[in-house]
Amino acid sequence: MHSAISYNAENISFNLKNKRILTDWIKEIIKREGKNLAIVSFIFCDDAFLLRLNKKFLNHDTYTDIITFDYCKDNLISGDIFISIERVRENAVKFSQPFKEEVCRVMCHGVLHLVGFSDKNIRKRLDMRAKEDECILILKEKFTFHVKQFNV
Repeated sequence: MHSAISYNAENISFNLKNKRILTDWIKEIIKREGKNLAIVSFIFCDDAFLLRLNKKFLNHDTYTDIITFDYCKDNLISGDIFISIERVRENAVKFSQPFKEEVCRVMCHGVLHLVGFSDKNIRKRLDMRAKEDECILILKEKFTFHVKQFNV
């Protein structure tokens, strides 16, 4: 079976760099959770586009940084991960994080949803945040990722 990770933009001009490193990292996250990659698409967009999706599919009239559509079957990981770059930029400032690292955190957040993590209550949110931290550490250590050298 063919497996792939794709990176796209909708309603914005955004070109993610270091795609090979990010692809290897995402594959590593999936593998460490005992799952297999099918097809995962990252779609970077603006607030307006993600708000329309949030209203249409989730019945939420609020801005968000990410919406993950899960198409997983058994241990095959498949989904569309929509990320608002405007929201990520704002959150990076709000949480005093480099924009590049916040993009990666949101990307792995979506992947963690696909492999079975939830953030529906405070306990699960804390578990999800700890797993995000672990994923960022993997990126920094295993893939010799240095925030200052990384371009998004």
